[in-house]
Amino acid sequence: MDLPSGLDWLRGSEQGRAWLDALPDVVDACAARWGLSVGRPFPYAYTSLALPAVRAGGASAVVKVMFPGRENEHEALALRAWDGDGAVRLLDEIPELHALLLERCVPGTPLSDAAPKTALAVLAGMLPRLWKPASSPPFRALADEAAWWASHLRQHWMEAGRPFESRLVDAALDALAALSPTQGEAVLLHQDLHGANVLAAEREPWLAIDPKPLAGEREFGLAPIVRSTELGHSRREVLGRLDSLASELGLDRERARLWCLGQTVAWSIDGGTVLDEHVDVARWLLDG
Repeated sequence: MDLPSGLDWLRGSEQGRAWLDALPDVVDACAARWGLSVGRPFPYAYTSLALPAVRAGGASAVVKVMFPGRENEHEALALRAWDGDGAVRLLDEIPELHALLLERCVPGTPLSDAAPKTALAVLAGMLPRLWKPASSPPFRALADEAAWWASHLRQHWMEAGRPFESRLVDAALDALAALSPTQGEAVLLHQDLHGANVLAAEREPWLAIDPKPLAGEREFGLAPIVRSTELGHSRREVLGRLDSLASELGLDRERARLWCLGQTVAWSIDGGTVLDEHVDVARWLLDG
């Protein structure tokens, strides 16, 4: 099986190599269990492998095999909670293989290809539908995730060579510490809701995928949209999205700003690589 190059980073660990080496057998097991004819993998991949499939009755589907990690631990649970309301449907799962059988989005064009104004309107309309009541457990609590980010943020920043000003690290840590214990009602959050994770479909015009779910307050849900580069990458555009989303959805702008600042700085260093666009967003949010 020819694997997408986006999975190559997994060769750097023993666990990753074992997962990659097992993938052909896992896909064969999924095909046998679900009676599928499986196609070539979709080219985009980073922490999972997705393949188009056809079921015995001729219906299309997607097989998704996930590299197990904290962010996708409860993906099946989130999809089941949404039950197709704004997100792809979970058709079945094989928990021991970390494998999901999903509704396929056709044509599958990402929302990131749409005009920014259109994409922002779609995302704003999708958020309230995804905010189902949620608790921890079973979902991971936003407060716990924030504490995990905070536990290694300064160390990762130092190991990366202090690639940006320390005031961003300080502000992010202060924000995460202040926000976590003072949250409002907990709902189900898609912590990576941006244009590439929303696809054009037939059952609905647009459906969300790849949730990375958390249970926490609504204000956090604006973070991935506010920093989405495909929606425009400038101080004016980032703060404009924050203003418009907070106003339209009736949310606390300051809490949304601080959540986005905290997560964006925490996610700005990925395995030693600095995401410069995240750093830009953090600077604009700090002063905004």
